[in-house]
Amino acid sequence: MADSIVIIPTYNEKENIEKILRKVFSLTVDFHVLIVDDGSPDGTAAIVRRLQTEFPERLFMEERSGKLGLGTAYLHGFNWALQRTYDFIFEMDADFSHNPEDLLKLRQACLEGADMAIGSRYINGVNVVNWPMSRVLMSYFASVYVRLITGIKIQDATAGFVCFSRKVLEKIPLDAIKFVGYAFQIEMKFKAIKYGFNVVEVPIIFTDRTEGVSKMSTSIFREAFFGVIQLKLESLFKKYN
Repeated sequence: MADSIVIIPTYNEKENIEKILRKVFSLTVDFHVLIVDDGSPDGTAAIVRRLQTEFPERLFMEERSGKLGLGTAYLHGFNWALQRTYDFIFEMDADFSHNPEDLLKLRQACLEGADMAIGSRYINGVNVVNWPMSRVLMSYFASVYVRLITGIKIQDATAGFVCFSRKVLEKIPLDAIKFVGYAFQIEMKFKAIKYGFNVVEVPIIFTDRTEGVSKMSTSIFREAFFGVIQLKLESLFKKYN
């Protein structure tokens, strides 16, 4: 049985999904993959079903009806993975903005003692390719804002390329996670640190998608902006043990 499962949420990723899966399955470590598809009208799920016949013991899919949000897709995937025996549970995008080769680096960091390893765009300068400067600045200063409000030291608080050791997801009350967009990523890091886990950042190069359409929206950004304040205020009245 593999010890690692990569959760990839999808919505209209037909241009990328087969390529990303074949790349993950070509790695030297036996990664399993769980696709959480939110009813993609472009046929993404049909492609995955076809590939399941080729990779029957490694590729799994949960299909949901409707676009329910990134955070809820990951929570669905976390609960699915915790019902099985995986030691390392990953978040990764479908669009090659995260290099599948870096799964090996994140897993190694957890093998060497990290409880949560973050693929960080900003731990060694700014390592982002193909983003307009406006978006680079927004993302970078979002992490500055998170550090200022919450006090956590993470350089890339909104990063969505993460490896969790199993015990982190068993400890954090997943049914109490509130947010669905980038605030979800911040909330998971914030709570992992509050519960005393060893959270490390591993430098990666982030490359913006070349195919498909970005899911970024103003509502997602707004949730993150105000969600950070909410997280900090609630933490003042909560004991983490």
